[in-house]
Amino acid sequence: MKRYVLRRLAYLLPILLGITVLSFSLLQLAGGDAVTMLAESQGTAVSEELLDARRAELGLNDPLPVQYIRWLGGILTGDLGVSYVSGKPVLDTLMSKLPATMLLAGLSVLATVAISVPLGVYAAVRANRFSDYAIRVTGFVGNALPNFFVALLLVLVFSVQLGWFPVISSRIGASGLDSLTPAGMVLPTVTLALSMASKYTRQIRAAVLDELSKPYVQGARARGVGERAVLVGGVLRNCMVMIVTMLALSIGDLLGGAAIVETIFQWDGAGKLAVDAIALRDYPIIQAYVVWMAIIYVAVNLVADLLYRALDPRVRLEAGERL
Repeated sequence: MKRYVLRRLAYLLPILLGITVLSFSLLQLAGGDAVTMLAESQGTAVSEELLDARRAELGLNDPLPVQYIRWLGGILTGDLGVSYVSGKPVLDTLMSKLPATMLLAGLSVLATVAISVPLGVYAAVRANRFSDYAIRVTGFVGNALPNFFVALLLVLVFSVQLGWFPVISSRIGASGLDSLTPAGMVLPTVTLALSMASKYTRQIRAAVLDELSKPYVQGARARGVGERAVLVGGVLRNCMVMIVTMLALSIGDLLGGAAIVETIFQWDGAGKLAVDAIALRDYPIIQAYVVWMAIIYVAVNLVADLLYRALDPRVRLEAGERL
C-alpha cells in the first residue's frame, strides 16, 4: 500500500507543477495592474512614483521567471505571499475561509446522497413506469439548470415570497464559520445538492439497472432471497465503486469552492474569497486558490483510488499484481 501511494504521488507531482506554471502564466496574460486597481478602489489619488515604489516592493517589476521561482519557492516552504489588498498572509487568509467551504461541501454531499441514491434505486426498480419517467424528467431538468439560476429561484420563493430563510448566509461583522447561521445554510446546501442529485440519480439508476440484469441477481431471486436483501446486499454493494467515483469528483468541486453559490448567498468561504480577489486583481490570493483546488483534486482522487481497493477485491488483486 505504501509503495502504491508513493508511486501515485510521483505521478501527480508533475501535474501539480504544470498547474502552477499554467496558473501563473494565465494570470500574467490576464493583464491589469493590482497596484493601480487597489489605489482606484480606495478612491485616492496616488502619484506614479508611489505606484512604482509599491510595485518594486511587491516584486512586480522583476522578470516573470524570477517572480515564478520566488512564488513556487514560497509554496514549498508554506509561504504563499501577502495579499495585495489586505496586506495579510495569504495562507492565513485562505485557512480562515476553508472551514466554511468544507462545511458547505459536506452538507451538500450528504444531501446529494440522501436524495440521489433512494431515487436512483427506486427509478431502476420501477423502470419504464410513470414514477420512473417522472424521476428521469425531473433529473434532466434539474441537471440542465445552472446553479446561479436555481439559487436565485430559491431566494425568490423561500426568502422573498415565503420568508422562511434569509437571503444571505453570513452575519454582519463576523467571518468564516462564525458568520454562518443554521437557517442561512439551508438554501446554499439545497442549491448545490439539487444540481448534483439530478445528475447522479440518472447515473445510479443506470448502474442499478445494469446490476439487476446480471445472473447473480436472478440466481438470488430464484433461491428465494428477498428483494430488499438483493438490492442492499448485492446490487448497491457492487455499485459502490461508481458512487465513490461520483462523490470524489463532487467533493473535489465543492472543496475547490462553489464560487458562484458562495457569492450569491455571501457564504464566507474560499470560493467567495477567490471571486473577490479576481475583481481586485489580488494575484497572490488567486494563485493560492488555484493551487488549493489542484491539491484537493489530487488528494481526493488518490483517496478514491484507495477506496476502490477496499470496496472491490478485483481492484485490490490487480493492484497487488502490478506492485
